[in-house]
Amino acid sequence: MKVQEIMTRNVFCIGDAQSLNDAAQLMWEHNCGSVPVVNEDRQVVAMITDRDIAMAAYTQGRCLADIPLDTAQSQQLVCCKSDDDIREVQHMMRTHQLHRIPVVDDKLQPIGIVSLNDIAGVCQSGSRQIQPKDVSDTLAAICGSVRAKGVAVSREAAA
Repeated sequence: MKVQEIMTRNVFCIGDAQSLNDAAQLMWEHNCGSVPVVNEDRQVVAMITDRDIAMAAYTQGRCLADIPLDTAQSQQLVCCKSDDDIREVQHMMRTHQLHRIPVVDDKLQPIGIVSLNDIAGVCQSGSRQIQPKDVSDTLAAICGSVRAKGVAVSREAAA
């Protein structure tokens, strides 16, 4: 199965010169947890997630409007092409512990996003092209470091 068969095509992007506040607003308005970051040529240069925004706000202690995207966005870009096999994408998700991967054209411009939710949806629909074990293995690999490190508990919650 090819990525183009299951990817989400309507992609909302954020410019690399914008703030974390702009990214949070875009995610809120479009009910998404991450967006590709694009440069002035509309090439994908990074991804920013809602977790990246929350951690930057916490660690920097500043207003989101005052925090540039490049202080919180991904430092390593992982992307795929629309004609890639979905098994290759699952391997990338496992290796890099990613829930979503931007789909780009030959100019690195965004044409979609493929997520673990997209893959699971195909499996749930009864398609035999994606096996339940593949989905669960991918999820386990993505979440592996969380289980290995344990769950953080605040002092207030532990008291």
